[in-house]
Order: sequence, then structure tokens, then C-alpha cells
Amino acid sequence: MSTANPRREVDVVDLSLYLVTGRHLLPPGMSYLTSLEEALRGGVTVVQVREKNIETAEFLEIAKDTIALCSRYQVPVLVNDRVDIALASGAAGVHLGQTDMPLAIARQLLPPSAIIGISCTTKEHALKAIEGGADYVGLGAVYATSTKDVSAPGRICGIAGARTMLGVLKEPASGLSRLVTPLLPISLQFSCAVVRFAQAALNRRTCSVRCMAVRLLRHSLDGVAVVSEIMASCDPRAAAQCLTQTFRAWTAAASRGPTGFLVTPEQKARYTREGIAAAAAALVETVRRVRPLVHQITNNVVKTQSANVTLALGGSPIMTEAETEQADLARMPGGLLINFGTIGTLEGMLAAGRHANQNGKPIVFDPVGVGATAFRRTSAEPTVIKGNAAEIGALAESNEVKAQGVDSLGGFKDASNVVRSLARTHRCIVLLSGPIDCLSDGSTVVRLSNGHELLSQITGAGCILGTAIATFCGAESMVGLASGPIESVLVRGDMLLATAAGTLALTIAAQQAADKEEVRGPGTFLPALIDELAALTPDMILKTAKIEVETVW
Repeated sequence: MSTANPRREVDVVDLSLYLVTGRHLLPPGMSYLTSLEEALRGGVTVVQVREKNIETAEFLEIAKDTIALCSRYQVPVLVNDRVDIALASGAAGVHLGQTDMPLAIARQLLPPSAIIGISCTTKEHALKAIEGGADYVGLGAVYATSTKDVSAPGRICGIAGARTMLGVLKEPASGLSRLVTPLLPISLQFSCAVVRFAQAALNRRTCSVRCMAVRLLRHSLDGVAVVSEIMASCDPRAAAQCLTQTFRAWTAAASRGPTGFLVTPEQKARYTREGIAAAAAALVETVRRVRPLVHQITNNVVKTQSANVTLALGGSPIMTEAETEQADLARMPGGLLINFGTIGTLEGMLAAGRHANQNGKPIVFDPVGVGATAFRRTSAEPTVIKGNAAEIGALAESNEVKAQGVDSLGGFKDASNVVRSLARTHRCIVLLSGPIDCLSDGSTVVRLSNGHELLSQITGAGCILGTAIATFCGAESMVGLASGPIESVLVRGDMLLATAAGTLALTIAAQQAADKEEVRGPGTFLPALIDELAALTPDMILKTAKIEVETVW
């Protein structure tokens, strides 16, 4: 904000369900005002009138009709782009893009109480908007969306870009404190794939979510903005109610911990050496009892051994990446592994992740070689991460460890801090594989020291570790789902314990296999490893697991 334009007193706007209109999406037989009123009855809290291809007179009429209806529900109306329409209609304010009227001029033309929001795709945009006195900023789009043209370079910022902007906006800055009375909302623009694959189960039905709002000081979501989920619905009231209920549940859950999973204090009390070993031992039997379907979109080099590892542990493997099959597969209980080793179709991977989130299935993401090429770096956005030092370093934007193809050169000086920080950033479980496997949920850090050097001498050892983790996470989630779904979390069950269990299963079996008399090197080690996975018992876990747990903070 400039010193010549002091902060105005404006009402705090409830952004929990922000509807951006799109009359072209209305289903046959549904009028615009009928759809809008049903949406208001369902819980819409803000309406933005967006019209790109009509004459001014018609736009003004639509805006006035919208305001007249929304005023009965005490819901503010903003106008997209057009300051003249906002003035003539008496709207509560405008939402501006980077190529629209400059914010400072809009502020001069509009009443002092007018709300002005602005879209941003870079941290420079966001800071300029704050300094100019915007009431909220929209970050994104993160991925492509059909509701607006994002084809030009720079129009899509990606999750990493959105995080960068949020990081800048939440930091104290000169004069910034006087800008946040009341709290400054920040809307984060997404396509539905990102909301479901990367953030939270905001909606378990098909939807097109355009943005999310985040309070500056709390750094948490203020709301979700949608277009087609409501505008294209034959039952807009039910669509709005579903989004409202899910968002409220998510907001309540967001304060429970750093991850998107529900873990009770009683469960966290098990985060000791003995508790983790006991839970891992129990999960060995659980996997064989529930036989989770483990869907693997994985490295072509290791598909056969990954399938054999799944079978040996007691799971049921299936390998397919066809986008058209993902919805049906996601309805089958179990886990999903997405491995970047040989990327076939990114669309299939995203579809698999989206449908898995809708059905409460855990996703293990193995960003193989994510630091090797620009495509892999821009495509990666995990829910649950397993990687070597170079891969974890690439996701953490650290230069401490270098990549050589899909391998890493060296390790981190403080691995615990790296995994804890990355887990908090991505709100998931992070496992850094290596001689000592280090995993965290963003709070607790667990170090596992089992394994054998022969694992590093076979192709795809890291890939089959992802398979083992997906198998155990799938079984854990199936047990959790038996008590019913919870809309506020992506996955039921303790994913930290399941990740530790899958890691221990593979590394302890590796130790057993290496001790076999017939094993003379990597060529004889792999078959023996699969045999030992099949022969693994809970007692082996309890007796041989090497576990260290850092104090929770």
C-alpha cells in the first residue's frame, strides 16, 4: 500500500465458498437466477460475476439482477474485470487480472469501502498487490483449467510457485502489519486435479475447483472458489452444501497436525521404538489378511519384480496407466504407487491420483530422477513422498546433494531437518531412503537402520521399496476405512507407521536374504529377497528392527 492511500475500513468477507459465475455451463432447463439462488441456499458466501463475451448493457443487467438476489442472502457480489459495471451496478467490488485496470486507478474510481482482489502468478505480483492496497490476492492458476485461458507463458505458476508466493506473503515486511487489519485473505487458484492430488479431499465428487483462499497470518485456507461444480450442476444447492461441509471439516482438521492425515494423540503415543516395531509387526499380518490391491504406475524396468514383491508381501498387484481405467481402479480398496522412473502418460498419473484421493486411497509418490530433467521437476507434486537424497533435495529445492541420472551423490548433513521440513511443506509423510532411512510426518522423525549393501547393487531397489510402502499403506487404510470415511482427511489410518512398516519389511528381508548360503552376489540376492519377503514374520520385525525416534516438537 502506498503511504498516500491509507488502509480503509472494510468488512471481513467470508470466503469459505466463493462462486465464480459461468452461465455457459448451466445445464439444459436451468435458468441463471434459479441456479444462483439454489447455490446461495446451499452456502455460497461470495459471488463473482464473470462475463467475457457480452455487451455492456447485458452485463450491467446481469450484475444488477445478481446483486438484487444476493442481497436477500447478505452475500457480497464482486464483478470480474469491469470497474464501470461495478460502479453502475453498486457491486461490493471488483476482481482484477494483471492486464486489467491498474489497482491504484481502480481504487481511485471505486468507493472507499469497495473490495478489490487481484490475480497473481509471481511473488512480485503478490507483493505489488499488497503494497497497492489489495484486499485479497489470487495466486495461480497452478495447473491448466478450462474456465479461463492459461495458455500464455507464465499464466500457470505450479504448486512450487504458489508456495513461493505464500512464503513471501506470510513473512513480516516493512509496513505490512498495518495492511492486515482485519486479516488479509489470499485466494489460491487451482484446477481440481491439484486440489485432490496435492492438497486435501475438498470434494469426493467430480468438481472443477478454481481457487482456494488463505489467511495471511494463519497461513491456512479461508475458502474454495468454484465454477463448474456449482454452475454446471443439476442440483446446485447440494453441490454447494457438499463443498461447504467438506471445507469446514477440512478447516477443523487442519489444526490437528502438519499432515493431511488424521492421527489421534493415542496413536502418536505409539511413536516409540517399541510402539513402531509392534505396529509394523502387526501390519505384516494385516497385509496378508486384507490383501490390498496395489495399483502401480511404475518404472518399466522394475514392473516384474515390483509385482513379485507385492505378491510376496501378501498384496495383489495391478499395473496400468491408462487414464480411462483410473476411476474404476480407484474404487477398489488398497494403495496407489506413482513412480516417475519412466514417465509414460502424465495424464494417467494425475487421473490416478485424483480418483485415489476421491476414494480415500493412499498415494505413495516416488519421484525417481526428479532432479534430472526440467520436465520431471515441473511435473512432480506428491501426496506421500519416498525418494533418495537427490530426489528429496530436488523437491526441497536444495543444492546440497547432486543427482547423477536417477542416482544421488552424497547425503544431507541434517537429514532429519530436511524430511521434517519437506513433510510440513507438502503436508504428507516423507521418506528419505539410504543407508539410514529417515522419515517424518512433519513433527516426529523416525530413523531406520536395517538393510544390506546388496540392495544398492540391484536395479530398482528404491522402486520396490515404494512398492512395499504402498502395500502397507494400502492395508492400513483399508483397516481405517472399515470404521467409515472422514471428509476432512485424504486417507484413514496412520501413514507414518505404515511407511515405517513397509520400509522395515523390505530392509529386514534384505538382511535375511544376504545371510543365505546360496547368495553370492546381486544376481542370487534378488530371488532370495523375494523368498524372504514371503517368509517374513512379525517376530522377525520385533527382534531385528533398528529404530530411533526423535522427540516430537
